[in-house]
Parts: sequence; structure tokens; C-alpha cells
Amino acid sequence: MTEQTSSSVTIEADPATIMSVIADFEAYPSWAAAVKEVEVLSTYPDGRAKEVHFVLNAGAIKDEYTLAYTWDGNREVRWSLVEGKVVKRLDGSYTLRDRGRGKTEVTYRLAVDVTFPMLGLIKRKAEKVIIDTALKELKKKVEG
Repeated sequence: MTEQTSSSVTIEADPATIMSVIADFEAYPSWAAAVKEVEVLSTYPDGRAKEVHFVLNAGAIKDEYTLAYTWDGNREVRWSLVEGKVVKRLDGSYTLRDRGRGKTEVTYRLAVDVTFPMLGLIKRKAEKVIIDTALKELKKKVEG
């Protein structure tokens, strides 16, 4: 993933607990403010999502898109855009690193591109807002 933005947060939980929250897509609308609807379109044999359709309303950005997911146990999940209306690229990942004593460092990486012209600086700023909001909401959900 080139031209991406990343940020990390430490969450008071083990990686398996955090990854179970990340993998529970149907629950996103209850704790991720911008996510209005979610539908898991297909799953892997272990039950984790393979393709997921989202309806997003993040104020200035409203879109519907489908993401494809790949999982590495409770260590990492990566996604990439299958199709979208406004978004033409949406590549990201959560990487979880066990820090011991019930703490996990969660790093979120994201690269976004949209169908309308946007300066690189503004794009990185938008990615940063998305990442920081997502990490804050994930931490609150897991620790709450």
C-alpha cells in the first residue's frame, strides 16, 4: 500500500477479543458512527467475512461499497475495494501486536482514493480523520 496513512492505539484487551469485535461486521452500525448498514456477502470456511457491503454516511462523504477481506488469525486483517460509487480505492489493514499484560497495540493503515479530484494533502488528512475515529471507536467498544 503506497501513499497510505497509519496510526496506532493501545487497547486493554488481548488480540483475540479485539479481532472478534473487528470481525463482527453486523454490529458496526451500533458503535461505528459513520457506518449505517452492513451486509456480509460471503464468508470463509472458518466463518470470517470474505466480502462485506457497507452503507456509509460520514457527513460530507456518503457511499456504498463492497470490500474483500483476508485474515491472518488474530494478527492482521486486510481489505481492498471490490466496488464503490464515490470511493475508487479503499485499501487498509488492522495489525494487532500483543504487548502482554492484557494490552494490544492496534495499527490501522488506510489508503483511499475517490472519483472526484482531491489534493493529496487533503486526502491524507481525510484518511487520518477516518483512522483516528475508527481507532477511538474500536477502543471504546472493546474496553467499554
